[in-house]
Amino acid sequence: METVLQLTDVSKAYGAVKALKQVSLTIPKGSVFGILGPNGSGKTTMMSIVLDVLGADTGTYSWFNQSPSSADRKRIGSLLETPNFYHYLSAVDNLKITSAISGRGNDQAIDEVLEIVKLTERKKSKFSAYSLGMKQRLAIAAALLGNPEVLLLDEPTNGLDPVGILEIRELIKRLASKGITIIIASHLLDEVEKICTHVAILKRGNLLTSGPVDEVLSNEDIVEVSAENMDALKSCVGQIPDVLSIKEDNQRLQVHFKAGTAKMEAVNQHCFNHGITLNLLLNKKKSLESKFFELTND
Repeated sequence: METVLQLTDVSKAYGAVKALKQVSLTIPKGSVFGILGPNGSGKTTMMSIVLDVLGADTGTYSWFNQSPSSADRKRIGSLLETPNFYHYLSAVDNLKITSAISGRGNDQAIDEVLEIVKLTERKKSKFSAYSLGMKQRLAIAAALLGNPEVLLLDEPTNGLDPVGILEIRELIKRLASKGITIIIASHLLDEVEKICTHVAILKRGNLLTSGPVDEVLSNEDIVEVSAENMDALKSCVGQIPDVLSIKEDNQRLQVHFKAGTAKMEAVNQHCFNHGITLNLLLNKKKSLESKFFELTND
């Protein structure tokens, strides 16, 4: 698979604070890549370095398999923080100013990006009249000027209500369907799990894991079971080979197996043979949230 961005042993410190520690990462073309981590994990520092806003102390990075250049930078759109739009100007006039400053796009391009983010009907409204979700969509429209091949978004749904989050989620899906590679820094695990094809998890500047979302989550199989007699059920499933652990949650047992070893029919048959009739048998994939906290907890 073609690579869009490659980081090799990138480190960055602010005095005694090590924001990134020899981070190496490969982001494939066409992916929706989530950079996950709690506050202070190094997400924004990483974004700033690959956008040439900050310099790395050590290590290198490359865009499109070549050393960074101003020409390549024009192929990349970014939203590190909400642009300073003028509250008394319309969306169109604000984007005209953005276009003039950045040298990206023209009047036709402005109309096109407003259509992409579904603000055409409100393009003449003042920025001050926009909801938070609309303001964020306008910011993404500004990042889309110039038809970038890659879009970097730092916390794109931060501070939004559920409607605004849904709007941004659907927008990211539409952009991804056009073939744009999207890199998202976020701490909203549920959103990343719903949007991203790939994920990397950072903690205090260390890269803990990275890869396709399914691979990152596939280190265990989880089967959820329930029966009328939960004590008998717990004793029963504990005798099944390859069981790693059993956790009880809200009148259900989550039975953890090594990846690829859980067989639903065998679990059901084992319980039946021991006189237990299951009223719930569910193959439950580990959530990104549980994986995230599993990795980042001290």
